[in-house]
Amino acid sequence: MSRRTPSGDEDPDTDAGPHADQPIRTAGTAPEDADAAVVLVHGRGARADGMLQFAREFGRDGLYYVAPQAQRGTWYPNRFLAPIERNQPHLDSALNHLARAVEEARSGGLPAEKVVLVGFSQGACLVSEFVARDPKRYGGLVLLSGGLIGEEGTEFDHEGDVDGMAFFLGVSDDDPHIPMSRAEETVAVFERLNADVRFDRYEGRGHGIFEEEIAYLEDLVASVVAD
Repeated sequence: MSRRTPSGDEDPDTDAGPHADQPIRTAGTAPEDADAAVVLVHGRGARADGMLQFAREFGRDGLYYVAPQAQRGTWYPNRFLAPIERNQPHLDSALNHLARAVEEARSGGLPAEKVVLVGFSQGACLVSEFVARDPKRYGGLVLLSGGLIGEEGTEFDHEGDVDGMAFFLGVSDDDPHIPMSRAEETVAVFERLNADVRFDRYEGRGHGIFEEEIAYLEDLVASVVAD
């Protein structure tokens, strides 16, 4: 089955979907003074404020943190492995809300290369879909237990070039939500899109955020600030 043509590429400012009136939380250095920005996307049933608290584990001075909030804490109602139609209109609205968060991250004049996108679980699925649909070089894309959205058998035929963008995906072999096969498919897509890929496979850790991932984030944001 071929992947559907994205339908969530309308102007995010005209979005009338379920996430249209949801807030975007911010913290850290003021956008006009920031050396880089980090967009943090929460998982199912979570909160943007929780992602801002998570940022304290890897953050540093000079960063502007931006965290969009999903309606009722959920970006789309069904599993990310469901047919895309079953997650509409929530998915398109979620992608538009993420686009607004990226605009906020760049509101102080930062280029895309200075913006790191980080997502956990459902949020990781969303950020992977966001970049794959409109590939460009961001400061980095970090998927903490996630993968591209679509039912089993989807042919991920994305085209474009992220120009060596840092890409990280971490997942455990017993994760109850993210099959290793989908993680592998996602990595293959971003390799084809010319990302600088790191793929961490863990054993017996379930679904979570792990020390290696926090260490990677520390190094990544330091390098983006320094560039």
